[in-house]
Amino acid sequence: MRSYLDFEKPVAELEAKVEELRALGENGNAVSISDDVSRLEAKAADALKDLYSKLTPWQKTLVARHPQRPHFVDYCAGLITEFTPLSGDRKFADDEAILTGFGRFRGQPVCVLGQEKGHNTESRIRHNFGMARPEGYRKAVRLMEMADRFNLPVISFVDTAGAYPGIEAEERGQAEAIARSTEAQLALGVPNVSLVIGEGGSGGAIAIATANKVLMMEHAIYSVISPEGAASILWRDSARAQDAATNMKITAQDLLRLGIIDGIVTEPVGGAHRDPKAAIQAAGNAIEEALHDLGNMGPAEIRDHRAEKFLNIGRKL
Repeated sequence: MRSYLDFEKPVAELEAKVEELRALGENGNAVSISDDVSRLEAKAADALKDLYSKLTPWQKTLVARHPQRPHFVDYCAGLITEFTPLSGDRKFADDEAILTGFGRFRGQPVCVLGQEKGHNTESRIRHNFGMARPEGYRKAVRLMEMADRFNLPVISFVDTAGAYPGIEAEERGQAEAIARSTEAQLALGVPNVSLVIGEGGSGGAIAIATANKVLMMEHAIYSVISPEGAASILWRDSARAQDAATNMKITAQDLLRLGIIDGIVTEPVGGAHRDPKAAIQAAGNAIEEALHDLGNMGPAEIRDHRAEKFLNIGRKL
């Protein structure tokens, strides 16, 4: 069953009427209602297109967090064949907030990393809502170093509200683990491409998004802190999250203009949750193009390209 966001109510009402008319037709209603169904479907499609053409930053935040939006496991299943997951950081434990492994992306062997939030209560608890602990980032470092050793490109999928802020995570060196993961990516002699598929939150995101090419889904967000967190700090009022979202420039469109990211992957009208297969296919095409652009570079060129990309942020503003 489709879940609607609050600002989608006009579309929800139209689509509910369409379903009612279809139910009448299936029950053998004598009056032909096909014309009415077609008219309402067209009206609902137009309303949805118009609505999503002018989303506010806060509305994009809600879309990025939509419970039916495809997660890392969906992208992995749709894009990676022969996927072999690897677990554990070889130091403390395995962290299921970050899933890692090796597989083939459109025939090419690759290393894959992704933050997984979970789809239901049980899986969300198991994956800690996508908020990784230090062992998750250390596992990512272990896999990236293996990828570098065997000359395999690295693809990462970002979807987290941020790194886990619990006391035990701090006791085990959360900040150091994030810094080491960022450092490991900067040192890679193989191409790496990162795609923000939902939320890209703070250091928890940058820890696996320090890539040669950083892409974002059209309605994803990427920020140093959540809008609610920023509002609590700036105005001591989390209810002003909408104001924070607007002022922080967290949308893909703003970040492309500012040079923070390298490309935007167009989503189906109504968001990736409306047509996950189409969204995943579009993401795959963008990743393939990015890897192709980096394919002829040697290790030194790859490192220089990545370093220059991040050093250039802010220089042209």
